[in-house]
Amino acid sequence: MAKVIGAIEVEVERCKGCELCEVACPTDVIAMSHEVNAKGYHYAYMKNPDKCIACQSCAVVCPDTVIEVYRLKLA
Repeated sequence: MAKVIGAIEVEVERCKGCELCEVACPTDVIAMSHEVNAKGYHYAYMKNPDKCIACQSCAVVCPDTVIEVYRLKLA
């Protein structure tokens, strides 16, 4: 059986850095970047990509719908 891992993609320029995704993530995958986007917000990124389980909690709580969650199958 193939192992399923997750990955997220954040629309950096639309992220307002509200940190809701960081709090909602059960596996501590998401953090706020030290860098800022064009609007001056610290944006979300995957700090621990190996821990992502593609639960979609981050995407569900994002008020601006800037997070896309993917499920990847490993052989």
